[in-house]
Amino acid sequence: MDKNSRKNRSLLVCLILALTTFAVFYQVHSFGFVNFDDPEYICDNPNIQAGITLKTIEWAFTASYAANWHPLTWLSHILDCQLFGLNPAGHHIVSLIFHLANTLLVFLIFKRMTNALWQSAFVAALFALHPLHIESVAWITERKDVLSTFFWLLTMAAYLRYVKRPNIARYLLTLLVFAAGLMTKPMLVTLPFILLLLDYWPLARIPLGQNKKQTNTSLQRRIFYSLIREKIPFFALSAVSGVITFLAQRSGEATVSLDLFPLKFRIINAIISYSAYIEKMFWPVRLAFFYPHPGENVSILYAAISSVFLLTITIVILRFSKNHRYLFTGWFWYIGTLVPVIGIVQVGSQAMADRYSYITLTGLFIIIAWGLPELLAKWLSAAPQRKIALWITSLAVLSVLTVCTYFQTRYWKDSIVLCQHALEVTKDNLPAHFGITPNLLKQGRYEEAAWHYSEAIRIKPDSPMALDGLAVALCYLGRIDEAIVYYEKALKIQPRYTMAHNNLGMAFCRQGKFEQAIVHFKQALEIDPQYTDARNNLLRAEDSIKQKPKTVKDANK
Repeated sequence: MDKNSRKNRSLLVCLILALTTFAVFYQVHSFGFVNFDDPEYICDNPNIQAGITLKTIEWAFTASYAANWHPLTWLSHILDCQLFGLNPAGHHIVSLIFHLANTLLVFLIFKRMTNALWQSAFVAALFALHPLHIESVAWITERKDVLSTFFWLLTMAAYLRYVKRPNIARYLLTLLVFAAGLMTKPMLVTLPFILLLLDYWPLARIPLGQNKKQTNTSLQRRIFYSLIREKIPFFALSAVSGVITFLAQRSGEATVSLDLFPLKFRIINAIISYSAYIEKMFWPVRLAFFYPHPGENVSILYAAISSVFLLTITIVILRFSKNHRYLFTGWFWYIGTLVPVIGIVQVGSQAMADRYSYITLTGLFIIIAWGLPELLAKWLSAAPQRKIALWITSLAVLSVLTVCTYFQTRYWKDSIVLCQHALEVTKDNLPAHFGITPNLLKQGRYEEAAWHYSEAIRIKPDSPMALDGLAVALCYLGRIDEAIVYYEKALKIQPRYTMAHNNLGMAFCRQGKFEQAIVHFKQALEIDPQYTDARNNLLRAEDSIKQKPKTVKDANK
């Protein structure tokens, strides 16, 4: 095949990948924000909504807001608000553009590394169209996923250029792009390890002889150690990023204590999650935006089965990786990139998350893309038969994934649809109950909202947010006496809960008990002097005592 023909085929693959991915995900342009992190990140964040200014740029680089330090991610959201305001369509389209760019980069980088057109195209297609990747594309808050993967792939591309012709300028460029990637999401801390895997396959920078004597030569050891030294600055940056991330998450109280999730249950859940991601890769059903952590109810039997399963795969990989190096790189790509998010250091209360698979599954895609042709070569001796079987299998798999992803993406249309689906496919999903209620209240569906808050209390009886939310719903239903009981329960658990103080004050106002209302408005202001609604409600309550009744503003309306 001549050079022009190869170039034309590559362009055709890029075109097909781009058009297919765009067709599947373009529907996100009509989706809205969702009530899971989007308010904190964008809708209720004045720093993001202010647009690009010196003040917001400084904030992006110095704040550990939302228990994260990812300044370039913040800047991308700030720029979105500068361009589109709070119109979610623009935010969604930008995330889709990054996903398209990532898909093309996966194809072009693997093609250049391996010179295998169709295997590289298949990896890119799986990356583009797998349902587990929907969350990273359709959820505006997860801009950090598509953006960090963009820098991840750019780092790989720069590293490949450096490997082809090493010099200090190319090395520093690779390091610079990597540093930028760490400022989008700390998931990139494992990338130096991945670069070492790429040195093994497909770049073949780690020489291995045909026997033990050749393998242990002094020259080969020096080469291997030089590759380790080459990555030291990358590992150093990863370490710095890890420390910053830990401090940001600890200051934001995002890390979960060992009292809530003891270490042994974290390890058991991690083992199960490694198998669960593989299961969902092959059978992507019952996907949800949040999977509740089972805590002490984690299945020991499932963990034992998962351990045997993972150990068996690892042994098989090590047994055959000498002659099939892609097996080693692909498997340990998967194992290694999940380490920061597997839950040993628990951030949040999820057992696992689809978004964590965005770059991780690429390792397993490598095994499939290069392993399938080799398996068929053993089963089918005739080359034409193998080619036909490969095409049929590949097209069938990608067609099924395309259809699944298209329909699964629809669940991200709005918070009600998203949370209802999550409640259907998971048990005791507290964030789903919380996420659906604001929209139900806006639509006047107060009984439904009250039911969801009641379910949240059943799951977590000591949740001040659930108690306050149920009280708000009861107020809308005119059941003020019951609402006051729940407000007081919430404040007994969390005395400095400013919104509950304000809401309880409003409930007392509706009963004409303005003196009691004033006490709670003042307490809210003592805790948060900038709480405008509480200040306004205080003034109205004081006016009412002076026989100048005014409507009290409900902060939850």
